[in-house]
Amino acid sequence: MKILIINGPNLNLLGTREPEIYGAQSFETFLEILRTSMPEVELEYFQSNHEGELLDKLHEAGFSVDGIVFNAGAFTHSSIALADAIAAISTPVIEVHISNVHRREPFRHHSFLSANCAGSIVGLGLEGYRLAAEWFVRKG
Repeated sequence: MKILIINGPNLNLLGTREPEIYGAQSFETFLEILRTSMPEVELEYFQSNHEGELLDKLHEAGFSVDGIVFNAGAFTHSSIALADAIAAISTPVIEVHISNVHRREPFRHHSFLSANCAGSIVGLGLEGYRLAAEWFVRKG
């Protein structure tokens, strides 16, 4: 099984960016732990701060991997283009947010992506990525 994890803008700063919201662990450290705990799964990772690169990655992988775990960061609340890309690909996408966006600023309460995703996980920290990956494994 092959799962792609995609992180959007500012998520390259995990571990140092607002640790009271996003935690103190870097994503790279978390990813190594996740890979160790799921040796039967090929976990690919891509991060970009650029919307066009995220679109290109969805188009590139969206017909060849078994699942995509996607944290679009702030683009969640603004990008119709990313929503359209998710709708256009055949690979199911799970939307993940580290913080509980519904307990934050009102503009974060709406996701343009959710309607085109297989599901959404919010507010469970980095554990949300693990839960999404496990869902793909169970789904087979």
